[in-house]
Amino acid sequence: MSASRKRQAYDRLVEELGAVLAGVEDPVAAMATGACLVHRALPDATWTGFYRVVEPGLLRVGPYQGPLGCLEIPFDRGACGAAARTQATVVVPNVHAFPDHIACDPAARSEIVVPVWDRQGRLTAVLDCDSHRPAAFDAEDAEGLERVAALLGNHL
Repeated sequence: MSASRKRQAYDRLVEELGAVLAGVEDPVAAMATGACLVHRALPDATWTGFYRVVEPGLLRVGPYQGPLGCLEIPFDRGACGAAARTQATVVVPNVHAFPDHIACDPAARSEIVVPVWDRQGRLTAVLDCDSHRPAAFDAEDAEGLERVAALLGNHL
C-alpha cells in the first residue's frame, strides 16, 4: 500500500475510533474497542492489543485480538519492554534480530509497539501489533498508530 493510501486509512481509523469512543470514560472499553478497530484496519496484523503498566517496570496483557499473548513482560525484555522503557515507538522489521525478543507467537516475524499515555501524561500501556510477514510495519504505521494511541489516551 502506498504511503498516501496508508495515511488515508489511518485518517479513517482515527475518525472511526474517535466517533465510537465519544463519551467513553472506561479504559477497558476504550482499549478493547481500540484493539478491535486497529486489528481490523491492519491487514497484516496477526496480534493487536495492549500491555498495561501494572507496576513500575512491568507490563501485563490487556484487551487484544489474535492468538494467546504473553501474560507479563518486564520493561527490560523485548520490543514491548523497550517501548515502555524508552517511551518511544519501536518498529521491528525482523523480530529474530531484536535483542531479548519474546516469542509469544512463534510465527511472528515483525512488530510495532507504541507507548500510550493517559490524560495526566503517565505511561499507562503500550499498543502492540505483530505480523507473520517480515517488515510489515513502517514509518507510516508508526505515525498512524501514534495518532491512535494519542486518541486512546484521552479515554484512559
